[in-house]
Amino acid sequence: MHDPVYTADRQIWRNGQLGKGARLIPEETAIALTYNGGTYAVMMGTPQDLQDFAIGFSLNEGIVQSSDEIETLDIVELDDGIEVRMWLKPSSAELVNKRRRHIAGPTGCGICGVESIAEAVRPAPIVPEGRIFSPSEIMAAMTSITLLQQINIQTRAVHAAAFWTPAHGLVALREDVGRHNALDKLAGVLAQAAIPAAVGIVLLTSRVSVEMVQKTAAIGAPLMVAVSAPTALAVRLAGAAGITLAAIARADGFEIFTHPQRIAVAQHTGVAGAAHVA
Repeated sequence: MHDPVYTADRQIWRNGQLGKGARLIPEETAIALTYNGGTYAVMMGTPQDLQDFAIGFSLNEGIVQSSDEIETLDIVELDDGIEVRMWLKPSSAELVNKRRRHIAGPTGCGICGVESIAEAVRPAPIVPEGRIFSPSEIMAAMTSITLLQQINIQTRAVHAAAFWTPAHGLVALREDVGRHNALDKLAGVLAQAAIPAAVGIVLLTSRVSVEMVQKTAAIGAPLMVAVSAPTALAVRLAGAAGITLAAIARADGFEIFTHPQRIAVAQHTGVAGAAHVA
């Protein structure tokens, strides 16, 4: 299997001095996802946890409703990339043949290749109410992911998606150069372990775009927390899906954009002004 980290020689210009050395950078590989012998998507991603990625992508795209519908899954290394070959049960195979499209997905793309605007902004599933979380639990969850981002510690160039529960702490964390891929990988590992998403929090080290909300809703998590800001469409979709969206999570707190009833925050605080950047 391809190594997810590559050692690159480079020159360094710092403080008026030219030097040489090596730097660890993340690998980026073409990953083809095929079903019953036909290519459905080719995504650029980190060549690690590819079974999780393939299963999570299949679930989040609605290709299968359960990982049990994937009868076999093989990871085949090619000269110019990796092919993940899946064979589906007959009922699922018929569905994917109807929906098949060829997607060339660059690293930053989460819904590349969709055939209509309606498909791109499709409604997300309504998530269950779930439990109420305290601010201290959310802060503990976000703190827990920093030291476990092994590829990012080496390269400072990949995203992470993680799942945390009050009972078990950090349950799973997956990394990828693409934030959407990281979330698909997380969906895959949760599905294989049959972990109920309604009891925990999806944590993201990226901004929250609409497809990140769609994937979180497909996972079934009632709360998502991100280090960066959401887009306006992501906020609207999270609201419609019943997801509590908290973002701009920092060491001193976070901001809640939708369904605040799931976060037990005292209601005696003042109103903070919005920041405007020229």
